[in-house]
Amino acid sequence: MKSKTTDKEYEASLKSIETENYLDQWFYRPIGFRIAKMLRNTGITPNMVTIISIFVGAATGPLFYYDNIYFIIAGIICLIFANILDCVDGQLARLTGIKSKIGRILDGLAGDIWFTLIYVFLALRLNNEYGTRLFFIPAVIAGISHLVQANITDYYKTLHLFFLSKEKGSEFQNIDEVRRQHKEMKPGIEKALFFLYIGYTHLQEAVTPKLQSFLRMLRSSYGENIPGEIREDFRRHSKRLMKSVIDFMTFNGRTIVLFISVIVGHAEVYFFYEIIILNIVLFISIYKHEKICARFIENNT
Repeated sequence: MKSKTTDKEYEASLKSIETENYLDQWFYRPIGFRIAKMLRNTGITPNMVTIISIFVGAATGPLFYYDNIYFIIAGIICLIFANILDCVDGQLARLTGIKSKIGRILDGLAGDIWFTLIYVFLALRLNNEYGTRLFFIPAVIAGISHLVQANITDYYKTLHLFFLSKEKGSEFQNIDEVRRQHKEMKPGIEKALFFLYIGYTHLQEAVTPKLQSFLRMLRSSYGENIPGEIREDFRRHSKRLMKSVIDFMTFNGRTIVLFISVIVGHAEVYFFYEIIILNIVLFISIYKHEKICARFIENNT
């Protein structure tokens, strides 16, 4: 049985229990917490863990190329372990206080690299099976779709943290703040990578006009001191939407279908799921979230 100290330490290692989906709470985060605790005083940094996760997850794509159950299981294990390490880097950062802008960017790039290779090698596998190169077309569409879905999902979860507390939501920034930060950075790899973040933020704001209007209204009316009742009410609606719709676009929401597809030997099913089903989920998520924001604007004007 865990002690109260351990429980508090575990919760402190998370961004927020409210933004974690069920599989993360039950499986990935508890394992990540134990590994993070073991690494806490070793000198291993969160960025080192992230880089290791990139290499581990990158092995999944080549392993999925082979129509062999042993290679496929090895690929699944690599991706699961890579995601555990992805949990470890964030939990280790929060336990040790070692955080950096480049760490946040690397964390996002890790998943992009894993799935880019997965899509490439699934396309190669399907091209061989069907004797055509046409599967690179759905692979590219799936990759772009995935990038947008992951970007918007992360945005909504970070927004939820912003309404939870100033400390938890410190990473939530608008495009002007991101551009100002980028301008103040010294030339180097960190600034080059941070430039990608500008594009991500621009996309997030472009597809959420009602949310941007709501945030401008809050800043105009309350500055940084948003009333507690507004925070609580928004979080309640946001949490319900995350659990019922948005979580389908997370790592867990897509990998369950991915694993089944490659195990049964029909990788094309996953492309269909990514391009059709998850894009419908994306549209519904944005539509419902914008309706929530419109309602808050109406009720507070």
